[in-house]
Amino acid sequence: MPSLIPRSLLARNIVLLFALVVVSEACSLSVLLHYVQRPRVERAAAVFGSYITTLDTVLAATPRASRDVTVARIGARADVPPDALAAPPVKALEFYRTHELGIFLDTLRRHLPAGSDVRWEAEHVRGAPQTMWLRVHIADAPYWIALMLPEEAQGGRILSALLLALSLGVLAALTGFLLQLHLNRPLKHLADAARRISAGDAPAPLPVDGPTEIAQVSTAFNQMTQALQQAEATRAVMLAGISHDIRTPLTKLRLAMAMAGAPRDAPFTDAAESYLDQIDTILQQFMDYAGSGEREAAQPGDLNALVEQLAADFAGLGHDFELSLADLPPVAFRPISMMRLLMNLMQNAIKYGRSGFAVRTWRDAHAAYVAVGDRGTGLSAAELEALKAPFQRGRNAHSGTSGTGLGLAIVERIARLHGGTLQFHARDGGGLEVWVVLPQ
Repeated sequence: MPSLIPRSLLARNIVLLFALVVVSEACSLSVLLHYVQRPRVERAAAVFGSYITTLDTVLAATPRASRDVTVARIGARADVPPDALAAPPVKALEFYRTHELGIFLDTLRRHLPAGSDVRWEAEHVRGAPQTMWLRVHIADAPYWIALMLPEEAQGGRILSALLLALSLGVLAALTGFLLQLHLNRPLKHLADAARRISAGDAPAPLPVDGPTEIAQVSTAFNQMTQALQQAEATRAVMLAGISHDIRTPLTKLRLAMAMAGAPRDAPFTDAAESYLDQIDTILQQFMDYAGSGEREAAQPGDLNALVEQLAADFAGLGHDFELSLADLPPVAFRPISMMRLLMNLMQNAIKYGRSGFAVRTWRDAHAAYVAVGDRGTGLSAAELEALKAPFQRGRNAHSGTSGTGLGLAIVERIARLHGGTLQFHARDGGGLEVWVVLPQ
């Protein structure tokens, strides 16, 4: 079941701010209606009731001979109008007016003299004065007279107060939203910089102005970035030095073996040269993993042309790849690094897949894809996911195979350097495909 709580900090703060504004407005409205408006309306109803009592007393003493004249003069009638109501109808959008009118009518009934009653007549025209019908006694006979509803019972002032409170609440929510956007901006810059570091780029230092907490986070991130860059540089220098220092005696050893006079032990010499080749391969893999093309600039290029070039090179070595290349727009990639990525995948297909070699390309609205496949029955896609980690070798690796388990780690690192991903999928008809997904 999905959580109702928003995931982003901005959305959570906006929801919290909105909830606080709603609760605050509801509390303010409750206090206003119960402790301010209600006593005010009840006092107005009590005063109005005393006026009606006085009026009823005066009219009741009217001589019977003058009853008709008095009735005509004040517009009295013997029956109440059929549309007059004992209580106002409930309207959700005008609850404040209904609430105040109900309080006024209930209070007024308690202050009317015996035999009197009150009815409320709904307005027929929007904005027209509201009237109520009161039963009084003229010459001791009951009659209904129409009087205008007092302003205190019409809810006009409370409506203005509500609109003002609502406007202030909207202004507070908008202000909070703008403040949160301002606070989220450096966090977005931080996330962008972190993604650039993950992709192998060196982002510019983050600004350290703004709120103290954000400035502290930006300062710590800048220090971390500098430490990572320094560690990367140190690692590159160290590996370059190790490679140079080891390859120098290896070269001398090769030269010494070549210049050794007869008689020579051919099997021993061949084995020694094989071991030297393995050591040189291992050193090259370490250098490839350490470099992986971070310093190489990306430039738009024809990915299909690179695939065709590598396929032709492998065909010259006796390994034919079936190509299925879709029309691709220019893709930004690092030429040497991308060639190393595709070469490693194609070499792995030859080494472990044994047959059914194929490369296909396609694209969608968001990315370009390169898939290298084979018909091997070796490792599954789940097992290959674990081989992305450095120095991991699969169960199908032969004991005599040279290498360090860095092949897929190098490929995955180069893919991330391009902002892409490395994925493993079962191939239709059997076998495996390795997808390189490059965002456009």
